[in-house]
Amino acid sequence: MTIPNYITIFRFILVPFIVMALLSGYVGAALAGFIVAGVSDGVDGFIARRYNQKSDLGAYLDPIADKVLLVSLYVVLGFLKELPVWLVVIVVSRDIFIIGAVVLGTVIDRPVAMHPLLVSKANTVFQIILVAVTLADITFDYSFAGIRAVLTWGVALLTVASATAYLVAWTKHMAGYDKD
Repeated sequence: MTIPNYITIFRFILVPFIVMALLSGYVGAALAGFIVAGVSDGVDGFIARRYNQKSDLGAYLDPIADKVLLVSLYVVLGFLKELPVWLVVIVVSRDIFIIGAVVLGTVIDRPVAMHPLLVSKANTVFQIILVAVTLADITFDYSFAGIRAVLTWGVALLTVASATAYLVAWTKHMAGYDKD
């Protein structure tokens, strides 16, 4: 186990506390936890690269920790009616689709090597910004309605684009066209 792996595990442990804070009305604490999670994500990546502590385990754990945090917050913010339910459905469905495609590929002995696409990285950035702005909006009781609307549609479009790009890549892989 490397130091970055322990930091990533710490992010997993933070998720239920952030969710409980949000559900209990301690939105400022949820925002602080979200910021700590974000900073720790950057720190573990920096340490892994700078001190040559990259690991196979970390390569799997890190994106899973990010997804667990984001999906949890999208579901809770949807439940609290702070994000539109249709957006939550799109975001969660995309992640379920990707997980299902990877599992199916593995089960039928056509494992898929997952590589983050540029559109997916942009999608993740927009998702993080939307959560941060939403939590800040609730915490500080300031209306970021216009920004939230733009971010909501940005996340929706990028999520659909990302899901489509992964579907195309997965379909090519399953059909054997990616061997060229």
